[in-house]
Amino acid sequence: MQYNEQQLKAIAHTTGPMLVLAGPGSGKTAVITQRVVRLIESGVPSDRILVVTFTRAAANEMKNRFLSLSDNSSTSVTFGTFHGVFYGILRASVNFTGVSVIGEDEKLKLVKEVLSGCYSDYSYDQDLPVRTAQEISLVKNNRIPIEAYYSQTIPAESFRKVYREYVRFMNENRRLDFDDLVLKTYQLFIKRPDILKKWQEKFQYVCVDEFQDINPVQYDIVRMLASPENNLFIVGDDDQSIYRFRSASPELMLSFPKLYPDAETVLLKLNYRSTPSVVDAALKVISRNKKRYQKELTAVKTADTPVRMKVYEDIRSETAGISQKARLLHEKGLPYEQMAVLIRTNASAGPVTEQFLSDRVPFYSAESLPCIYDHWICKDILTYLHLAAGSRMRDDFIRIINRPNRYISREAFTDMAVDFEQLYMYYEDRRWMWERIEQLEEDLKAMRYLSPYAAVHYIRNRIGYDGYVQEFAAAGNLPKDEMLSLLDELEESAGNYKTVTAWEEHIAAYRQEIKENQKNKSADKTGVQILTLHAAKGTEYEAVFIPDINEGNIPFRKAVLEEDLEEERRMLYVGMTRARSLLYLSAVKKRFDKKTELSSFLKPLGIKGEES
Repeated sequence: MQYNEQQLKAIAHTTGPMLVLAGPGSGKTAVITQRVVRLIESGVPSDRILVVTFTRAAANEMKNRFLSLSDNSSTSVTFGTFHGVFYGILRASVNFTGVSVIGEDEKLKLVKEVLSGCYSDYSYDQDLPVRTAQEISLVKNNRIPIEAYYSQTIPAESFRKVYREYVRFMNENRRLDFDDLVLKTYQLFIKRPDILKKWQEKFQYVCVDEFQDINPVQYDIVRMLASPENNLFIVGDDDQSIYRFRSASPELMLSFPKLYPDAETVLLKLNYRSTPSVVDAALKVISRNKKRYQKELTAVKTADTPVRMKVYEDIRSETAGISQKARLLHEKGLPYEQMAVLIRTNASAGPVTEQFLSDRVPFYSAESLPCIYDHWICKDILTYLHLAAGSRMRDDFIRIINRPNRYISREAFTDMAVDFEQLYMYYEDRRWMWERIEQLEEDLKAMRYLSPYAAVHYIRNRIGYDGYVQEFAAAGNLPKDEMLSLLDELEESAGNYKTVTAWEEHIAAYRQEIKENQKNKSADKTGVQILTLHAAKGTEYEAVFIPDINEGNIPFRKAVLEEDLEEERRMLYVGMTRARSLLYLSAVKKRFDKKTELSSFLKPLGIKGEES
């Protein structure tokens, strides 16, 4: 392989600290593995070298690349993840018998169980367990006393109760999560300098890949390990730091030259992945960030296709446009697997996956795609429609009778089949309740002959379901805007069908498709890849679509502080630089009949509000 001047400088580095700023597609893995080869050739014992990164796949890729370069079938160089390396240190240094480490899926399951016992409203927010698990990690990785932490997810005291119960369960059952592995390694090195010295002698050359993703505790451990020689070789890109919810921040990378004044710095500025247009557009976006290393990147490729940007009328026309373009590219010979749709959150997957399902465009997602039709709000709406169609099932009435609150007791429903006359009789001595029962009966009759769209609109506005959701969200500290947005999406979905039966047939087919997609996670990745911007890091595709680049989505509506906005801009930058040849950006003029603004992130590209 031919290496460029900057790569050769990084590869030749031996002792002391070095910062390698590796832009997207700049060949950082090749640099890391070739440098390990050079170290060994210069006389460094292979078992004295540690190469650490964040995912098992990345660690395995580097190890296999190294074995190929060195023409060996095995090596004593340690290639591993932070958690894998720290687990090995703890197992070799202290009595680890009987302790089990839980993975992220098991952790999430435990958080759900703890939430169900500590926070009564948890079941009404599908994303709450994930956000709570992230906050538990945030508290641990930033070493924040739980008494001083104020949750952004649920009331502060409720979160503290959840946190303490989670920690209690883990301790009593001798379990550790990945964050515990990091903290216990840090505590071990602080308490036992003799053990730290042993591992410093073991790992005399430390290389950290994807350094921009490191959190403060991991950084402290790495610095302790590399001391006193400080043969610390870090590789990363501060512009791709997008995991603040895991306590990563670009400031840690930006502080490296201050902590190591004698550190050499190399910028890998040649991009081997993307076309000049993609690289230029991405740089224009990210250059608006203030907290970053200023850097120039140059595309090696000469063949070029302009970045395409289109402003659609609404979400439906946008997803239809993406689907149509994907089919056209496929017809011209591009495999669906070489295309990706990158979305801001999993909740945004619904419109595009439904469009692909309708157009028979195959798709795949390694992430768990939420199905809005499984949300309790959708179940409420469908229950109203069943009752309007003639259902008199007791469970149906009980589900919606006080959504919104009519102050009708569930005790009034004595039989499996509900009879309105019996309901009036139950309140014979409280005639003021009859008006509420009459209104419900009239509402159900009024909806009987409405289209699905009109019926959903009636439930929201005439019956007052939107008001109920807003009150419920306020009482439970739940995300009101997200819940109302889900109702908007349901109403728009209903507008595509003339009858409730046809809509429910679509819902059943969509549920099955999502189920099959999740079941086949381990199978071949066939179809257009659908990923969040977070999950897209480390991937690359011939054609990339990034939809809904509007204020409130990219940047996300919760991003208020400047540091939040800068991370949102980094996410868009990461998404844009996944494209090898074709990049399609899009936005909408309105979302669910409400006007939207183009993202401010598009201003450097000179994009205005009209269609282009």
